Amino acid sequence: MSTTKGLVFDIEEFAVFDGPGIRSVVFLKGCPLRCAWCHNPEGLEHRIQLVKTLSLCAGCGLCDAAFRSSADCTNCGHYVSACPTGALRIAGTWMSAQEVAVRIQRHETLLRLNHGGITFSGGEPLMQADFVLAVRALLPCLHAAIETSGYAPSPLFQKVVAAMDLVIMDIKIVDPLLHVKYTGVQNDVILKNLTLLKSMNKPMRIRVPLIPTVNDTPENMTALAALLKDAKNLEKVELMRYNQAAGAKYAGLGMLYQVDFPEKQPPRLLTEIFKEVGILCDVL
Repeated sequence: MSTTKGLVFDIEEFAVFDGPGIRSVVFLKGCPLRCAWCHNPEGLEHRIQLVKTLSLCAGCGLCDAAFRSSADCTNCGHYVSACPTGALRIAGTWMSAQEVAVRIQRHETLLRLNHGGITFSGGEPLMQADFVLAVRALLPCLHAAIETSGYAPSPLFQKVVAAMDLVIMDIKIVDPLLHVKYTGVQNDVILKNLTLLKSMNKPMRIRVPLIPTVNDTPENMTALAALLKDAKNLEKVELMRYNQAAGAKYAGLGMLYQVDFPEKQPPRLLTEIFKEVGILCDVL
């Protein structure tokens, strides 16, 4: 299993918002959702990509062919080294489970002393479930968490969850029609896996990225509270304010960022809806 490879676009050291304590977060490329507000667009495609820092770009055109291609970038290193202004970087590196584990182990003592561990995020880490499980098997003494949309076949979801100490699950929108409109997929699989997670006696946190006028509504929060009020393994709900810098990365990937919600409007923080039914609710 240690030779199993995964496509990683970042490993963040000393993170404090991705589970308890200080953590190392492994960000994996590839996601089946297309959330209108995604703030990690470099994690959407399961392929190596070039990323351009537009403020450094001189417009020489040397990398235009790479950005026109939708295929895996096979010559990214050439473009990066040839860029006269250093405006390019690579998003996505194939790493073995052993390579990731060795990197995490460099800080294992610090992570354990601070009641932290490793968190798998993305993208959607369940798209690379074998890799997640392989890394986890090499770090059995570390607390392990996964940040997931829950959009995966239930047997796969259950298998990965069983190997974790904590599940951080995004529930973005309860209404099925709105979910399709803003994420590109139906939420029946997600809600089915939420029900499964509630039955597994595995500690869980639910996260809601608050998008102004889209899901920061009393209707959405009330519906979510109803789904969660009987979850005995729920630690808390975490409401995350919309990241107004979300669109900045898209142009650097040759993508457009177009939204139909008021980006500058502060989202509503309806924490009282959860607290009224006995659910701890934090705002991140």
